[in-house]
Parts: sequence; structure tokens; C-alpha cells
Amino acid sequence: MAKTSPMKIPSELRAILESVLKVGRPRIVGGGVRDWLLGQKPKDFDIEVAGVDFDTLQRALAPYGATNVVGRSFGVIKLRTASGEHDFSLPRRESKTGAGHRGFAVKLDPQLSDAEAAARRDFTVNAISYDPFTDSIIDPHNGREDLQRRILRHTSEAFTEDPLRVLRGFQFATRFDFFLAPETVSLCRAISSTYAELAIERVWGEWEKWATLSIKPSRGLAVLEETNWLQHFPEVAALRGTQQDPEWHPEGDVFDHTQHCLDALVELPEWQSADSAHRRQLTLAVLAHDFGKPSTTEFADRRGTQHWISPGHESAGGPFSDSFLRRIGAPKELDDQVRPLVQLHLFHHHCQLPFSDSSVRRLARKLAPATVDDLCLVMRADHDGRPPLHSEDTLTRIAELTAKAHELALQDDAPKPIILGRHLLNLGYGPSPQFKHTLATAFEAQLDGAFADEASGVTWLQKHLREHPLEVG
Repeated sequence: MAKTSPMKIPSELRAILESVLKVGRPRIVGGGVRDWLLGQKPKDFDIEVAGVDFDTLQRALAPYGATNVVGRSFGVIKLRTASGEHDFSLPRRESKTGAGHRGFAVKLDPQLSDAEAAARRDFTVNAISYDPFTDSIIDPHNGREDLQRRILRHTSEAFTEDPLRVLRGFQFATRFDFFLAPETVSLCRAISSTYAELAIERVWGEWEKWATLSIKPSRGLAVLEETNWLQHFPEVAALRGTQQDPEWHPEGDVFDHTQHCLDALVELPEWQSADSAHRRQLTLAVLAHDFGKPSTTEFADRRGTQHWISPGHESAGGPFSDSFLRRIGAPKELDDQVRPLVQLHLFHHHCQLPFSDSSVRRLARKLAPATVDDLCLVMRADHDGRPPLHSEDTLTRIAELTAKAHELALQDDAPKPIILGRHLLNLGYGPSPQFKHTLATAFEAQLDGAFADEASGVTWLQKHLREHPLEVG
């Protein structure tokens, strides 16, 4: 990898570094250096300072903003300035003392060399540091070569002390389209049984990065499979070996199909422009869209010949989607956002054309809080995940569904009831258990297009009540 131009450091941070240089030896470390060497703008600047004790470093930083020393035992000071937050840390040694991410003994050692300090980092590509005053790159573990070759290689045998590093490799591989070095794969396989040590919130942290930052999400699934960590996510593992009819799915089994779908999703402009919350919803929905196939797939007769079919796999996938999201520690609200996208992802094939206003209104209602536009993106990824097949009929159906939803102003939200309890009260009816049935009937009529605004809704309600009178309270 050729020498790059000097790292662009915010002027405020450079002034802070100049002050720190008077008491120690500051280096920019970690992901910011990696991203810079990959030609990307660093999102974070983490600084490791050797040759200084904790209290002296804190005093040097204090004039520039509020310092948070909650990480004192790890030698970490968070400095909050007007432009953001930066982590300053001291070099340290770590040794495993017990299970879990808290089972480490930490010893601060300001005299560690650059090579010794970098050895505790997970991958060589994250063990590169930068001296902003000499514009020099310190790379004791040959991380730049691994960057150039797109390889994730463990920095030292200490990699095995924290099983989270396997899941970090899982999401790094997807974010940069990297591959694990064979010797790193072997280490990951050797510690597969330690997965149970991980706190669920740490597991979710890595899955969330996979779902929101990936440029090649299929690489993450490949990492889980080759490291034998796929077993910890049985809803995904079950996709491997679940057969599909080659006439409709020449790409391979359901696991292969899902990988293609995920990669197709992140290429869509709508996914790329979405915020993190929307990205994770869509990515997890595409991952889970065929979770129902392993339990429904059979080799059976279809129009006189034998085929692999998966009848009802969409509805069957809903509970598996929920169980997977609970397994990885996803926020509970994601269950309701993802499940309907899984259960309705073949709506465009099951619904007769042209799409009626009523059918699309009801679809939007079933999808909520997901939207018709969300569903169409999942459908598009599903279509694009069958290379080299391309179906103009499917794409036309998706486009027509999108157009109908926009025509009805349902692309972003489900229809809401126009007729409410207050309308019954205004007509002189007292509160009654019968309200619930009447309001539900009114909403069904609204979905069928019987009325579209409040005035026509009240007219419909009056006529309905004449035909189905309620007791006056």
C-alpha cells in the first residue's frame, strides 16, 4: 500500500495533541487510522499516549473540555469538546482471569513500546498507529499489507481471550469486504464454545453494525459459517442445505439465496440513503424473509412434476424471525417492524392484478409499523437474489404495488380510522360495549372505499346505524 497524504486532523484536536506532546507520546490509533489508509474519512480519532501517568494526562486535557474518567481502571479518559468526544488512553497489558468481558486483569504500562501496545488489539488492520507530528505510520504487525490484501488476521494469540472478537470479525468482514486469514479461522473455531460468555448487549452491538454498515453483508454470514459460529444462530444455520427448485433458484440453497438478497439490498439507493434505524429493519427483514423455508420445504408434485416447494413459508417465518431477534438481543420494537415484512414478502405474487385499493389498504394495515415501501424493497432484494434470473413480471408487480400505495398515500403509513368513538357520542349514543363492533365495521368499510373523509364517513355511519341500531345511552 503506497504512502498516503498526511491525515487531516481537526484543528481543535491538533491543538490538544500539541499540549499532550509536552507530557507524553501521543499516537492516533485504531479504526481511524485504518479508515484513513483505506481512503475513507476517519469517523473517530482515538489517541493512545505513552510515557505519561493517568493524572498528568488528565491535567493536560482538562483545559480543553470536560473529562470523564469512568474508564480510569482501563486507563481511558473521554474528553468532550465543542466539536465532539475523543478517547485518550494509556498503553496497557491485559490478561484473562475469568469468563466474560469483565474477566480481565488490566495493568497500565506507560513504558510499553508501540509493538507491545498494539499486540492487545484484535486484528492487524486495527493495530496500526499514526504519529501526527512526524507523519509516520507505525505498523509493527504488518497491518498495512493485510489491508491491501483485504485480510483480517489476528494480532496475537491473545485474540482467543475475548470471544467478541469473532463477532467483530463478522461485522468487519461485511463493512470492508474482507476475508479471514486461515489461521484466524482456526482460532475462531477453537473458541466457538465460549460464545455463551458474551453478554447479549455485546452480541447485538456487532449484529447492529452488520445490519447498518455493511457493503457486503454476505461476507458476514460466510464468516459465521467458516468459523463454526453459525451454530449459535440456528434460524440462519437452518437455511444451509434447505433445497430450492433450480428452475426458480439457480443460485443454490436458501442460505446462498439469502446471501445474494442481502448483497442486492445494500446496493439499492433507498437502503443507502436510509438512516441506521431504517437500514437495520430492512437488513434484518431480508435476512429473515425465508426463515420459514426449512420447516415447510418438501419435494412434491407441482403441475404434474416433482419440485422443491415451500408452501406457507412466509407465515411460518414470523415466529422464527421473532426468536432470532430475541436471540441476538435486538430492541423489542424490531419484532413488530420485521415480522410483517417476512410474512408478507410474497404479497405481490399471491394478490390478483391489478392491485385493488382495498387490498393495498389492508396490506398497509397488516404491515404497520412497517410500510408498503419497506415491503417493496424487501421484494426487490428477494427478486435480485436469484442470479442470473431476472423477472420483468415480478418487477412490474413491485412497481405497480409501489405506485398504488403512493396513489393512496400509503407508502409511508397505514390507514387510520376516520370514524371514532366521538362520532357516536356526537350522534347521541352513550358509551356502550357495542361501540367496538360498530367502529370495526366502519373501519372495514373505509378500507373497502365506502368513504374517504370525515363528512362522508359520518353519512355512512348514520345509514349503518339506521340499519343496525344501537341502544341509546
